[in-house]
Amino acid sequence: MFGAVLMVSALLLSGAATADASPSPITWGACPDDPDSPTPPDGECGTLRVPLDWNRPHGPSIDLAVARHRATDPAHRIGVLLADAGGPGSSGAEFALSAGYFGPEVRARFDTVGLDLRGTGRSSFIRCEDPAAPPGDEPANRAEFDALRRYNRQVTADCRAANLPVFDHADTAVNAQDLDALRRALGEDKISFHGISYGTLLGQQYAEKYGEHVRALVLDSSIDHSVDLRHFAGDRAAAADELFGQFAAWCERTPDCALHGQDVRATWERAFAAAGTEVRDRVFADMRGPDWADAAQVIADAAAGQAPVTARFEYNYRFLRLAVVCQDFDLRIRDFGQYTAMRAEELRRGPIMRGSLTSHEEATACLGVPGPPANPPHRLDLARAPRVLLLNARYDPATPYAWARDIHRQAPANTTLVTYEGSGHGVYPRNTCTRSVTDDYLLTLKAPRHDVSCPA
Repeated sequence: MFGAVLMVSALLLSGAATADASPSPITWGACPDDPDSPTPPDGECGTLRVPLDWNRPHGPSIDLAVARHRATDPAHRIGVLLADAGGPGSSGAEFALSAGYFGPEVRARFDTVGLDLRGTGRSSFIRCEDPAAPPGDEPANRAEFDALRRYNRQVTADCRAANLPVFDHADTAVNAQDLDALRRALGEDKISFHGISYGTLLGQQYAEKYGEHVRALVLDSSIDHSVDLRHFAGDRAAAADELFGQFAAWCERTPDCALHGQDVRATWERAFAAAGTEVRDRVFADMRGPDWADAAQVIADAAAGQAPVTARFEYNYRFLRLAVVCQDFDLRIRDFGQYTAMRAEELRRGPIMRGSLTSHEEATACLGVPGPPANPPHRLDLARAPRVLLLNARYDPATPYAWARDIHRQAPANTTLVTYEGSGHGVYPRNTCTRSVTDDYLLTLKAPRHDVSCPA
């Protein structure tokens, strides 16, 4: 993983540097060694220089890390496949070089290219101090809400000050402009794009603005940019409870489940009473896989009095979301009354899991971000884009199936929905059905005429 994800790279800014309307071609060279791998990365790396502020194209500039794995069958090369694994916080450059994710024919026919978005990987990595003793993010009264807001305001201010100027120019609309600069630097008229999770928002916004330059677009486990605060929290809360139902059914029919033969819901309640949000956070992380066996063991251990080790997001998600998610969505909670209404909706739609870990944490973290979002939510407009392939699991706690259906309704003329009738987050590598539908579309542009159901 380059070994650079946990390193803060130098911000290459200069008042005298300018970003030309036509970016310079990328100079490719060897990639940094990966300390976790005995062999050098199989690909090549470079940098893309773009304006820090696209509204000032001849002002200060910033260098973004890029990686490429060339098509293994260059004689039959189709073009460029830009890939983004989402997060926000994952390294697009690393993802492009990861062997085995895309099928061999896709890797044979495409140059797979990844970009470290602003604030990630080797593109001015955003890192902030982790303050001690934060207040809980589930305030029970107005005084606790006010304390949380004061705390988050200070965290945001300190994080912003430590990461200027990139912190103010890292939302997904800006990243979409960077993506088109990358297309031009590669000398491509059109690109194909495969985005996962938060990477789907990048794909959507690129297609809205630069649809004529999109050859193919795969959105795997989609973010719905049109949702308001109520649906941002409530839809994920409902999805988490639906997925818990799938987990309970698995335990009932699986002798190896640590909760087999027990009342799974009752055991969960005992575990939550004993360990609280720690057990919820760990189980929620397992649900994304899903790793049902680990989730069952964690619940059994917590119910027996053994505290779980809380799972954490990788990379710098906790702080990067202040510069990205809080600018992509209108999550400003005005007062304790609005917070109470949001929390009530979470608990109404997700009483088992007590709401969505991701949405609740993001909404309360954004308490500290001033001003309106730079990239406000809106309904999707794909009129300029070609046929788009939407992939989503039926039971996904991070990007609910309801969001994929809603995107499908917003752009019915040129979207095809592929439903994986199973659980977890991320669909493409699940089975032969999900892979073959996606690969055929990328290779031939022949999307199914009707929506597709892939068995679990």
